[in-house]
Amino acid sequence: MTRRNLTDSEAMRGRSHPRRSAATPPNFRATMDQQPMLGDADPFERVPERPGPPEHRSLSSLADGDRVDGHYVIRERSRRPTKKGGEWLALKLSDRSATLSAKAFDQVGPLFEAAAPGTIVRVRGRFEASPQWGDSIVVDTIEPARDGGYDAAALLETSPIPLERLEEDLRALLDTIRTPDLVALLDRFFAPGTTVYERFRDAPAAKHYHQAYRHGLLEHALTVAQSVSAAASFFPGIDRDVAVTGALLHDIGKLEAYNDDPLAIDLTDAGRLQGEIPLGYYKVRREIESIEGFDPQLAQAVLHIILSHHGALEHGSPVVPATREATLVHAMDNLGGKLGSFDRIERELPDGERWSKFDRGLSSAAYFGDTRAA
Repeated sequence: MTRRNLTDSEAMRGRSHPRRSAATPPNFRATMDQQPMLGDADPFERVPERPGPPEHRSLSSLADGDRVDGHYVIRERSRRPTKKGGEWLALKLSDRSATLSAKAFDQVGPLFEAAAPGTIVRVRGRFEASPQWGDSIVVDTIEPARDGGYDAAALLETSPIPLERLEEDLRALLDTIRTPDLVALLDRFFAPGTTVYERFRDAPAAKHYHQAYRHGLLEHALTVAQSVSAAASFFPGIDRDVAVTGALLHDIGKLEAYNDDPLAIDLTDAGRLQGEIPLGYYKVRREIESIEGFDPQLAQAVLHIILSHHGALEHGSPVVPATREATLVHAMDNLGGKLGSFDRIERELPDGERWSKFDRGLSSAAYFGDTRAA
């Protein structure tokens, strides 16, 4: 007899399976509705990633006549009168690479309202390099930035030195102080986790001329203190602990003199009315007076450094340096500010340029001939 091959259906019936109810399972239809039909998109196909923000055009890369369409930070705004009785809008724009003037002569009112300091906006206009009026953007429109429409990292400048290294170097320097009263005083300002230290760590060193960015105050104070520490070993008669303590605290008044907005650094009311040196003096003096038995001679030495660190009455110091330690701190503070200005100018200098324009921070133009080979 010829053996017939079983059909697939017959073979299935011949296998041992538990009996199932003829009724359709209650979730069957919903389950089937979720299955892809032939011709549908592959359910395992990777969803394309959302595009990132458009490429940022840095302010330092603009050339005369370039059209501008990008996102920048509003630093300053003001309405100014024209000779014909009208008004024009003066702005300061910035990104990570530079700070640049901008101006508008039409729609001054609406543009002023759109350009709130500390905000990120989209600016359209034209870049002009004028020998008479300087570099600026002639603004056509300003509109609020949309989330995801810009690269935040391209806008906010921070210290070029990693924060972890700054903090490690600060702790190492603090560990070298041996005078108990000064150790106690410094702990009031630099103990990890305290409100005053967190504010100090994130604060800028200035509004414009040097280290005007997040962590800038920590960078500047640490650089000055490290320089003072190194120089103290070469000059006899200097109390190194006093000099380093004064260097670390010399700009502490800036915590109250400046706001904490990294996008629109500006003086507070207290900064304008009292000044950063008096604010720092009273801040340190209050802490000294709260430390029982603090040596009055040490107190006087440290407070004199804070009061005199600008070096001259016409520069805002109520007294001039009258001790070795105060003279050393003033010299290193001045040097740190000047060299910080060179860093700022070089970042903003167009590629291939060797000379900067006149800079108020240096009272001169800056030359970078050997370090900026074309």
